[in-house]
Amino acid sequence: MEILMEFFTKGLMTMLTIAMPCVLTAAAIGLIVGILQAVTQVQEQTIAAAPKIFTVFLVIIILGTGYMKLLSNLFNEGMNIAFEVIPKNDDFVLPADYYNYTKPFIDEMKNDVKKDMTPMEHLLNNAITPQGNTPKDRFEFLRHGASEIPTPNYVERKTIMENNR
Repeated sequence: MEILMEFFTKGLMTMLTIAMPCVLTAAAIGLIVGILQAVTQVQEQTIAAAPKIFTVFLVIIILGTGYMKLLSNLFNEGMNIAFEVIPKNDDFVLPADYYNYTKPFIDEMKNDVKKDMTPMEHLLNNAITPQGNTPKDRFEFLRHGASEIPTPNYVERKTIMENNR
């Protein structure tokens, strides 16, 4: 997480580095034109816009190659973080052998199902029971006045079995 926050900070600093010369140039030209308009008492707002646009355009032309280098370095660093650093960090990704122990695809699951069983029956028969869920523990649980976990009735079970075929 620290890597991503550091990269986000670097992106903001790059943005400020690119924008600051343009903004400062426009502000300086605006101040100069404002002083000239105050001295000459010509209060036309369109007069100030043309010099600002021209000087910002010149700043972008002059510093454009440096801006492109900054942006390409930021992009390359982002791709390096995305494809080299984060995949090697155990906190962000699954282990490389994750799919050896799971069955994420339906086609793989169908291969394990016996011919005379539906997929739902296979899942119900091969479900891993949580520790402590033996008949003796269930009896102890029920003896203390708690009710058993509700199971689907005949209609619900039939609907579930039909939907999973």
